[in-house]
Amino acid sequence: MNWDVLLSMAENFAKVALVSVGGISIMIPEIHRQVVEVNVWMNNAQFASAFALSQVAPGPNILLMSLVGWRVAGWAGMLVATAATIIPTSMLSVLANRLENQLTHAKWYSVARKSLPPLVVGLIFSSAIVTAKATELETFGLIIVACVAAYFYFFKTNPLILILVSIVAGIVAGQFGVI
Repeated sequence: MNWDVLLSMAENFAKVALVSVGGISIMIPEIHRQVVEVNVWMNNAQFASAFALSQVAPGPNILLMSLVGWRVAGWAGMLVATAATIIPTSMLSVLANRLENQLTHAKWYSVARKSLPPLVVGLIFSSAIVTAKATELETFGLIIVACVAAYFYFFKTNPLILILVSIVAGIVAGQFGVI
């Protein structure tokens, strides 16, 4: 067991989790940078695979951190990555909840709260871009991205339909050598 990797993972994931305003999924660019570029624990394809699995599987988005930990250092890595993501943010949430009751009447607080949604939207867009680059999308992948985005823009339905259609389209495209 490589203690240096586990310690580094704990430190990196705790830092990322503590600044994950809007959730882990918007911190994908920083998670990718730490995991693929800085520490070289995974390559782009492995990261994209872990990200896709974490988004398709039921459960919380922090599953990505658990999957990265698993790939890097097995069970110990999974436990360290998950704990490093959950424990500091849980403590911060409790503290923020207690402070919020005292700050709700402050003018600067209401202004700061109004600035958070645009920040989160920007972070979501950056996450989409980094994830798209990591998956090295080709024409077929870009078509699926465009179709899914357009479908959700115009029709408000359960994403399960699109997941199934995309999987079937991928299997068919693979049979014909398109991907």
